[in-house]
Amino acid sequence: MDAEVIVIGAGIVGAACAYELSQRGLQVLVIDDGPSGATPAGMGHLVVMDDNPAELALSSASLAIWRSWLARMDSGCGYSHCGTLWIAADDEELQAAADKQTRLQAAGIGCALIQPQALAALEPALRSGLAGALQVGSDGVVYAPNAARWLLGQSGNDTGHLKNAGSISVLHAQVRALDDGRVYLSDGSARSAPHIVLAAGLRASALCPEVPLQAKKGHLAISARYPGMVRHQLVELGYVKSAHECSGTSVAFNVQPRLTGQLLIGSSRQFDSTDSAIELPILARMLRRASDYLPGLGALQIIRSWTGFRAATPDGLPLIGPHPQRCGLWLALGHEGLGVTTATGTAQLIAAGICASASALDGSAYLPARWLQSV
Repeated sequence: MDAEVIVIGAGIVGAACAYELSQRGLQVLVIDDGPSGATPAGMGHLVVMDDNPAELALSSASLAIWRSWLARMDSGCGYSHCGTLWIAADDEELQAAADKQTRLQAAGIGCALIQPQALAALEPALRSGLAGALQVGSDGVVYAPNAARWLLGQSGNDTGHLKNAGSISVLHAQVRALDDGRVYLSDGSARSAPHIVLAAGLRASALCPEVPLQAKKGHLAISARYPGMVRHQLVELGYVKSAHECSGTSVAFNVQPRLTGQLLIGSSRQFDSTDSAIELPILARMLRRASDYLPGLGALQIIRSWTGFRAATPDGLPLIGPHPQRCGLWLALGHEGLGVTTATGTAQLIAAGICASASALDGSAYLPARWLQSV
């Protein structure tokens, strides 16, 4: 055996799984073929989402784990405790904000409705005439590529609870096939372990074609430095609707302030394109939507734009747990736009399953068996 666990994928989900497993004393080998996928392309938000009870449970538990991990991470991980303002454009959306407040507060998450005058004081760059907002102070932003690298650079147990230190080693190689306890690489060699965690995002489809994953293309843009122009992550209430559409193209207002003073601008979703090229009509539509909320955006310098692909499941919930047909194979896939937020909760569930230990988080809603028929 080359390791006790092999993790395929060094993005934020795979890195979190490797870290959590090593903290439990296991020898982990991470195999990855390069810096691509959703982690370097995404926004890096740490946000509680409540579209359904399972999503709320996973995202809220994950943020609690993130807070414990961030206390040990270095400054390069780019964490900002900026909070989120869910913007209500009209009275209907303000009622949606109030409903969201009820759900979050019932889950023990602090939040407050903000009236228009207070909203203008919090974020002067927003346009006038908005109906208000819901402020969620526990949300934040992290620079996910550096957070993933930090996690992979840790070995052993840094909490002092285990006597036997685990380890993480990283192999830069392309995986071409999986079999019982074995990972076959493109150079003809193989690695083996009793447990294999597949956390390779959309690339997992080539290794495990029975897994139901759909690509959702997204565009992002980033500005030059304008410190203080935006202080919170700003998201329109309509974002939730666009995030769960199953066809066509949609855009929604989502802007983040980065520690550099830059503004990261999103977001778009497409189902009819698997081409990574920037599509100028979609990018322009997304920027116009952002300018509807931030009128001064049109005067800013946009220095770069790019695209990425989210891996989504048919029901919008990730696949976390054992593959019901392949012994020793564990899935950590299909997180769509919440991969960074829920990486920590996913890692806890995967590690608890592999180590046959209890988890404070109920993982039954995310089990792959709901889509993959058991043998």
